[in-house]
Parts: sequence; structure tokens; C-alpha cells
Amino acid sequence: MSDNVVATISLSRHPLKPSCPVFTVTMMLLRKDTNLQITGFTAAILAWLFCSVSMGLPQWRVWYFQEPMKSKPSMALVGLWRTCIYHNNNYSSNVRVCHRYNYHDSFIPLSIRVAQHLVLVSSFLGMAGTVSSIVALWKMYTERVRKNTTYNSFFFLGILNILTSSFVLFALLYNYLCIMRNEDIAFPPFFHIPSFPDTQKAGSALAVATLAAFFFVLSGTIFISFTFHPPRH
Repeated sequence: MSDNVVATISLSRHPLKPSCPVFTVTMMLLRKDTNLQITGFTAAILAWLFCSVSMGLPQWRVWYFQEPMKSKPSMALVGLWRTCIYHNNNYSSNVRVCHRYNYHDSFIPLSIRVAQHLVLVSSFLGMAGTVSSIVALWKMYTERVRKNTTYNSFFFLGILNILTSSFVLFALLYNYLCIMRNEDIAFPPFFHIPSFPDTQKAGSALAVATLAAFFFVLSGTIFISFTFHPPRH
């Protein structure tokens, strides 16, 4: 028997297992019994991305002013970390000016301050959950841990994602109630924004955060369902 034939038989009996987690997750897509894990992993990534994007958008609250003057803006976007003001100039176009704020600013209302903490924590938890799910998929594919240990990892990830979704959802509901009540914000004088808008509504950042909460719940439910209904080989 030639050396090539012996090498082929040896490789068939002892197949090589990839050590790269990214390659491992890609190979998992080709397996029919990993649909739940891959779907949950994809939902977790989307949840983390939407959560991070919503945190940086200024469109959490949209303030409108019916009779804008030179000293009064036509519209203001109130976000978690900045407020953007739109003024009308002589050429009927909007001039945008943004002011940033941080934890130490005392004028920030409780609803925005709570959302700052909850959404920031949710973003970090989403990133940690995404990395942990990659590691769990890698270990399951390479069979480096026992199946019970892998299922416990997915159960923990499911609980973590559902808990994270509750943080985002609470921040959403709290700010939405404040918008419905048309609550004021005592901005500093140099912001040149009145404390009360004529009208205000929920911005697009709330919609993005809603998607984040939905995908967090979806990924958590999928991971938990995989724990109770593991694939059969």
C-alpha cells in the first residue's frame, strides 16, 4: 500500500478539526442540526448592533416649535448623549447645531439618565453574549466539552439575552411615557432651547431600540428552546 493511500486512510479515521472560531461558526451553517443555534446567534448579533446604534442616535425625542424665531429653533432632537438643534436661516434651509452631555450634567432628566445606563449596559451585555455564543458554538462543533456543558452555556446565554431585552424595553417605555406627557427638560441657557416644546413625538431611535429588544428576546428564546430540545444525532 502506497504512502498516499495510508495518509488518506489516516485522515479519514482522524479528521482534522478547525481551531478558528470564525471558521467553525461558518461550517456550522452547513449542518442541518444547528439551525436553532445559528438563528439565535444571528438574532443576538442584530440585537447588539441595533442596541449600539440606538445609543448613538439623537432621535430619541423629537421636539417641534410652531413659530420659530431667530432665538428659537424650529426643531430639536433629544438623544441619550447629545441634543441637535435645527434653525431656519435666510435661505429657508436648516442649520444643525449639536450639544453633547455626559453623566455630570445636572439638567439631564431621570428618564434619559436611566436610559443612558440601561442601554449602555445592554450594549456591553450584547457584545459579551455574542462573543460567548461564538465560543459555545465553537466548543460544540469541535466537541471540546460535554454536551450538557454546552447546553448549559446556551441556557445561560438565553437568560442573559432576555434580561438584556428587559433593560432596553424599560428604557423605551420610560422615555415613551415622558413623551406622551410632554415633559420638559431644563436645558442650559447656551443651548438656546425652550424647556417646553410645542409638540414632541418619539423618534427613530426608539424604533431601532425596539428592534434591539425584539431580537434580544428572540435570541434568548431560541437558545433556551435549544437547551430543552437539543438536536439528535
